Amino acid sequence: MRLSHIVVPSLLAFFAAAPVQAQEAARYQLEKTANGYVRMDTETGAMSSCEEKSGQLVCRMAADERAAAMDEIDRLNRSIEDLNGRVTKLENSLAAKLESSLPSEEEFNKTMSYMERFLRGFLGIVKDMEKDNGGDAGKPAPQKT
Repeated sequence: MRLSHIVVPSLLAFFAAAPVQAQEAARYQLEKTANGYVRMDTETGAMSSCEEKSGQLVCRMAADERAAAMDEIDRLNRSIEDLNGRVTKLENSLAAKLESSLPSEEEFNKTMSYMERFLRGFLGIVKDMEKDNGGDAGKPAPQKT
């Protein structure tokens, strides 16, 4: 019983993989030339020239495919440069907006001076009110939570 649990799935996997391997083998066609081989991808039509070196087949793209690939690389590089320019422009405009919205040192010091005068006046009023209410300065302040 255990052997059938192992054998049956193995056979199913083998038979499922066989058509995939056959498709991969049929996808490329090799043709012998005077200098080596030409490999054609039957799905895309892409062609590569191949040479046999040290018992291995080494393929490289055909000249027209190389030109198309280089055109695509150039297009992508231009796109990257455009995007980098846009990012830099956005970063600079954001930094300029942030810098323009922050107060100068003089404005900051002036505001702090107003705040200090306000708080000193407010605390003076509080002290005057405490004196008017009987001067409970000797008693400890009630605990409030």
